[in-house]
Amino acid sequence: MIISMRSDSSDADILRVEEKLAAMDMQTHVSRGVKRTVIGVIGEDNGTTDHSILETLDGVEQVIPVTKPYKIVSRESHTENSVVNVSGVEIGGKTIQVIAGPCSVETQLQMDTAAEQVFAAGCRLMRGGAFKPRTNPYSFQGHGVKGLDMLRQGASRLRLPVVTELMDVRMLDTFLERGVDLIQIGTRNMQNFDLLKELGSIQTPVILKRGMSARITEWLMAAEYIAAGGNHNIIFCERGIRTYEDAYRNMLDVTAIAMLKKETHLPVIVDPSHAGGKAWMVPALSRAAVAAGADGLLIEMHPSPADAWCDADQALTPEQLAALMVELNGIAESLGRSV
Repeated sequence: MIISMRSDSSDADILRVEEKLAAMDMQTHVSRGVKRTVIGVIGEDNGTTDHSILETLDGVEQVIPVTKPYKIVSRESHTENSVVNVSGVEIGGKTIQVIAGPCSVETQLQMDTAAEQVFAAGCRLMRGGAFKPRTNPYSFQGHGVKGLDMLRQGASRLRLPVVTELMDVRMLDTFLERGVDLIQIGTRNMQNFDLLKELGSIQTPVILKRGMSARITEWLMAAEYIAAGGNHNIIFCERGIRTYEDAYRNMLDVTAIAMLKKETHLPVIVDPSHAGGKAWMVPALSRAAVAAGADGLLIEMHPSPADAWCDADQALTPEQLAALMVELNGIAESLGRSV
């Protein structure tokens, strides 16, 4: 079960709840978020505990039975959809957010130009890879910290929050110092548990991409690592899974959108660029994702895809991005939402 504490509960109130549960032979895990403190309970006796006893304790707001192993991120613990605020941009509400920008940060001119094009298309957040996990060790690995600065400089001129991938826990402080608004955890690090634990100790929102062949439960449990540390600002990102098919880069699992919406209260976005691996596939996959209920999209756009330093074949042109935004808004409106 989950015990939700009132916003005005004291440390003494929380301690008394822990002591009461210990006397009932149960273990606890306290997660302190910005808006609420929750106590996860381990060892509940198959639902036979009298919850009314716990609800009478000072500071307790609600006792919520949860049967899922992922307790904090489960919809059982929080039935309403959660909205994650990324520097003033809400993800998970009625507006579907499109995060767009180049796969990798290359030059300052490129980032300045890309920011203008992302903004002109109607996107409210900008992406760019400063640290690039590449299969080939001889491929361009990104500019690193210099790339972070170029991304921030380009986006700040238009007040676009920035999204970029964190690969190494040792770089977390650098990301925070440079004001990264939304930290992306890539598919290869979905189960980097030491990294996930550190992300739980901060309040910066996190995009958690699905592992290459991860099951839904494994993905949810990875998010629970972050939430258990106190950071509840988590966004799931479906980016396609590896199958036997080699006609396209990855198989976009649209079913995962519906499944996650049932299992968790947290927002779900989709990366159609890495799923298809080809620019011509991106519009169709984007339309399908929005129709299936996704809360946002993570799309690669380059000012000149033919000149891109990596993933050139999956990047949209600025004109293609602008046209896609119009199409997506039509689909969103039919669902009572907007882009």
